[in-house]
Amino acid sequence: MICSVVGARPNFMKMAPVILELQRRGLPNLFVHTGQHYDAAMSTVFFDELGMPKPDIYLGVGSGSHAEQTACVMTAFEDVCTKHVPELVIVAGDVNSTLACALVAAKLHIPVAHLEAGLRSFDRTMPEEINRLLTDHISEILFTSEQQGNLNLRNEGIGQEKVFFVGNCMIDSLRTHLDAALSRTPWIHYQLAPGSYGLVTLHRPAVVDDPVKLDQLREVLCEIGQSVPLLFPIHPRTRKKVATLGKSWNPVKLVDPLGYLDFLGLMAKARIVLTDSGGIQEETTALGVPCATLRDNTERPSTVQVGTNKLAGTNPIGILSVARELLGSRNGVAQIPELWDGKASIRVVDVVQSWLAKASTG
Repeated sequence: MICSVVGARPNFMKMAPVILELQRRGLPNLFVHTGQHYDAAMSTVFFDELGMPKPDIYLGVGSGSHAEQTACVMTAFEDVCTKHVPELVIVAGDVNSTLACALVAAKLHIPVAHLEAGLRSFDRTMPEEINRLLTDHISEILFTSEQQGNLNLRNEGIGQEKVFFVGNCMIDSLRTHLDAALSRTPWIHYQLAPGSYGLVTLHRPAVVDDPVKLDQLREVLCEIGQSVPLLFPIHPRTRKKVATLGKSWNPVKLVDPLGYLDFLGLMAKARIVLTDSGGIQEETTALGVPCATLRDNTERPSTVQVGTNKLAGTNPIGILSVARELLGSRNGVAQIPELWDGKASIRVVDVVQSWLAKASTG
């Protein structure tokens, strides 16, 4: 039996096509949701819209510090593993649940497969970077989404027999659901015209937890909003910090978190996206939508090398410069990175099936 684990919103889009492919082939799969994202708008709606089966087990760990959250997931997931004894645990991405479940499985001598392995920002102040590094080094199967990931793992001494370049499962979800997302015409609800608005997301603690940095971003986004209407679906953590700041965001329009389909539809028709999210860098590249990443680094270099993504940093002057450049250009030269073809999940399950067959014969 395989055990597949999700914990936070980005995991769902990566894992959904893999779970559905496992199901299609009739491979036994125990589906576990740790509950790291527990808000219905950040979690439950995604299961419905991605067509995922309901989780077999919901751990309900909720929020807390990194240590608290990781410890709670480990304690709860250990019970799952000792009771069900899976042959393989599949984890995705770089959230606390990813590392916690990988650690538990590895210490119980259950092999771990890491979906989206090898990504590196080379910035260890990011908790996600620590999660990525440690998960990769205790995994038996490493599924990479871009060539730089293969090189990173090779440079870290990980055996290449463990590494499988399969492409990007998040793009599988995007390609599957794009037509449905566009048919919802979510821009109409916000009185926006396709191709004439910007979309904003911010959630990383390094930015939103610092009142000075958050206020600087507020100011530059408000300035950009004078040129193009900006819609900001706001993460629950970010909303609390914004409320504490107590300043106007006009003309930026703050709205509640969106479901996957509405957000995808809005993103596909945006003139520009401003974000600190890793996954959105990938999705905008696949959609050919200009993206300004409000970070000094990225663990997804292919989105910059061949895609529509530009690193804008966190300095207001740099952000404004990149935003103006993207708004003033007509995109059309971006490419789709290798194997971002909507078939990554098929390649993942091919490897899993082959691995299970070999494991069963010793």
